Amino acid sequence: MKHLLWINAALVITMAVAGCNIKGEAINNNMDVATYPVAAVISKDTILHNNYVADIQAVQNVEIRARVKGFLDKIHVDEGQEVKKGQLLFSINAAEYNAELTKAKAFLSSTVADAKAASLEVERVRILVEKKVIAATELEVAEAKQVAMDAKIDEARSAMENIAMRLSYTRICAPFDGIIDRIPLKAGSLIDEGSLLTTVSNTREMYAYFNVSETEYLQYIKSNKAQDTPSNQTVRLILADGSSFPWPGKIETIEGEFEENTGAIAFRARFPNPDKLLKHGASGKVQLDNNLENALIVPQKAVFEMQDKNYVFVVDAANKVKMKPIVPKTRFSHFYILESGLDQGEKVIYEGVRNVRDGMQIRPLLVSVDSLINAVPRAGI
Repeated sequence: MKHLLWINAALVITMAVAGCNIKGEAINNNMDVATYPVAAVISKDTILHNNYVADIQAVQNVEIRARVKGFLDKIHVDEGQEVKKGQLLFSINAAEYNAELTKAKAFLSSTVADAKAASLEVERVRILVEKKVIAATELEVAEAKQVAMDAKIDEARSAMENIAMRLSYTRICAPFDGIIDRIPLKAGSLIDEGSLLTTVSNTREMYAYFNVSETEYLQYIKSNKAQDTPSNQTVRLILADGSSFPWPGKIETIEGEFEENTGAIAFRARFPNPDKLLKHGASGKVQLDNNLENALIVPQKAVFEMQDKNYVFVVDAANKVKMKPIVPKTRFSHFYILESGLDQGEKVIYEGVRNVRDGMQIRPLLVSVDSLINAVPRAGI
């Protein structure tokens, strides 16, 4: 009997120990379930701020070149000076052209006198022909000489006007209001026809040229509902020092074809420049807004790449993870906008995806994507 009681007691103790081990394993299993931050995919109307390197040019920028040869007598302006339309910029020595003009005027006067004499000769011959003193052919000869002299008058007058025009080229004036660029020559220099004297830029308004990829071009056109022409969308200009240009511009036009080598197309925006802050040839970035409706947004940290494809770990209702492929549409700040692969409300592991394996059980810690967006400055939404 005692022996039987001892066996029962041992059996109870063994079961108790086994029960403790089972409960301990359950506790350990629960402790092995790791906690991961999880974010739900959201759908949101989004404005993307895309920056493009811009080539900034003055609306008017022309080279001032000499149209006649001669010595540069005087420079009436300085580099960087603002000038008005018609203001005298340069003077070329005009003595030679004045002499030629005087000679041309004298030749014209002589030709006019000869033509008058020829006209009088015609009248005299006509009287003699009427009196039948000379033959009629003499009148035809006199009239032909008069026509030739009239033609010489036109030729002499044209030569004089041409010389007068060349004389006027010795005074070089500003074609419009603007700013003088560098002046490479100095007073006294011998210049040839076509020599560059300076450049004048009208900087009251500026052009910004920037290239957009074909994909971004299509997104822009679709988002602005303008299939053939730009919508005069307002754009911003970021200066070389990172500051924002205070006056917004507008897209005026888009080139008619894509560049064969780059696959890009050029946009042109116009910016006011009342303070003359922008200069011809400056650099900067045009910030172009792209409106996206109901964009699916997922944090960039949730996405990983494998064999040139993008994946996320989706968390199901039982808190198990499953690897799922996605197709990103574009990226902004620390987020992706999706083309396909996920639906609104699906939960993905936000951080620590390197330690996650397909089929794992996790303890999710929900993180709001909106809070992540608001925490990032200039997220573009």
